Amino acid sequence: MVSQVYSMGLYGMDAFPVLVESDISRALPSFDIVGLPDAAVKESRDRVRSAVKNCGYTFPEGKITVNLAPADKRKEGPIYDLPLFISLLCASGQMSANLEGCAFLGELSLGGTLRPVRGVLPMTIGAQESGFQRIFLPAENAAEAAAVAGISAFPIHNVMELISFLAGRKEIMPAKPAPVQLDAFDHTLDFADVRGQVQSKRGLEIAAAGGHNVLLIGPPGSGKSMLAKRLPSILPDMTLSERMETTKIHSIAGALPHETSLISSRPFRAPHHTISPSGLSGGGSIPRPGELSLAHNGVLFLDELPEFARSTMEVLRQPIEDGVVTISRVSGTVTYPCSVMLVAAMNPCPCGYFGHPTRKCTCKPDQVNRYLNRVSGPLLDRLDLHIEVPPVDFESLSGEQKAEPSAEIRKRVNAARAVQNERFKGTNITCNARITPDILNDACRLSPAGKALLKAAFEKLGLSARAYDRVLKVARTIADLAGSKDIEAEHAAESVQYRSLDRKYWERR
Repeated sequence: MVSQVYSMGLYGMDAFPVLVESDISRALPSFDIVGLPDAAVKESRDRVRSAVKNCGYTFPEGKITVNLAPADKRKEGPIYDLPLFISLLCASGQMSANLEGCAFLGELSLGGTLRPVRGVLPMTIGAQESGFQRIFLPAENAAEAAAVAGISAFPIHNVMELISFLAGRKEIMPAKPAPVQLDAFDHTLDFADVRGQVQSKRGLEIAAAGGHNVLLIGPPGSGKSMLAKRLPSILPDMTLSERMETTKIHSIAGALPHETSLISSRPFRAPHHTISPSGLSGGGSIPRPGELSLAHNGVLFLDELPEFARSTMEVLRQPIEDGVVTISRVSGTVTYPCSVMLVAAMNPCPCGYFGHPTRKCTCKPDQVNRYLNRVSGPLLDRLDLHIEVPPVDFESLSGEQKAEPSAEIRKRVNAARAVQNERFKGTNITCNARITPDILNDACRLSPAGKALLKAAFEKLGLSARAYDRVLKVARTIADLAGSKDIEAEHAAESVQYRSLDRKYWERR
């Protein structure tokens, strides 16, 4: 007798239906799983065998063949434990139920308890798009699946509970989606705690308003990391599509906390400088998301940028330009989104005190040049704002007056983003940093004075075409914050001031 139970598979961001077919025939006992299973899928045999026995059922005798269709797509992970368990019971005649329109996901313990699995949100979306009405999955993943409309997600704690429900002896209510939380950032990290650094906070406000990449450069202890960690508290509210896409990536990577519905706060990822290129961009035999994609719609913070390997830094060049990272392996090609705000921090020299107002730099000129040269020019071109973070004076540190809180800055950022949303309505552009070349001149209209100032800056600093575009986009954001329709001279001048490495440090080489 052949039984059929549906589950879901996952490759990259795409989910597909998987038909679990079980056949039991009279022959010498064996248990084979076919259909391109990985090691975790093959190990399902032992987990399912123990779960069947420990739940009071008889494990079928004879030759058991399980096919995971389509057979030409790789299946990975322990998510097929539950559908395999149900399929074997149906094939052996120990269970009878109407499974039409149902999909099953879940890892089994040896006693029949369900354990959470990764990738539930994209697989639930795929199940809904494939026409399934019900999906049964571990209780810890139910909140995540409940965020998908048009399909009922049933939380299951153990297989006996599921069997009782399918037999009509017990009622299980579908999980309900969690209420939307827009104000979900960490309130313990607030710009009100940052003393001094008025100009640096202004630069980060501009970056948040336009989605621009940032380089923070200053001596040790000036507050670069402190500023970067508080950046998410002033970023604009996430839209529903951003929350869904971000949650999908974290679910695929297994980084989503259990019993979490949708991610409500923008991600902040800060990998160590020893990270490999694959760890940053993603990889594996079946490619998984890297730190770039995990920071999608949020902030990727690279502290001590020159300490990262050159090959790792160069991985950033194409993804931060295009907003996607494509990983090619023998098994296929996967594309993950990575629309991030790249925030990098660095010292101006190996000792950290080059240009310090009171402390003397102990580095030789060639040491400073070698240190700065660790960051390539093409990567620096992609960093829209170069913000100098000077040391904080005693009066600022010892003062009792609190600085402006993140909530007030965030209001201005949201207002600027609202202007941009109206400007780019009907396009795929989400912020000024993503303005495409075909509409750059229309979106960033310069007044005559602003054009003259930018021309002088371009010629004097020797800006590249890419750097000019970045300066223009930052000026557009500054004008949005000021409520100006056109880019005036003062907006262009402030934008040029945020190219520190173009106008100060590089000229000393």
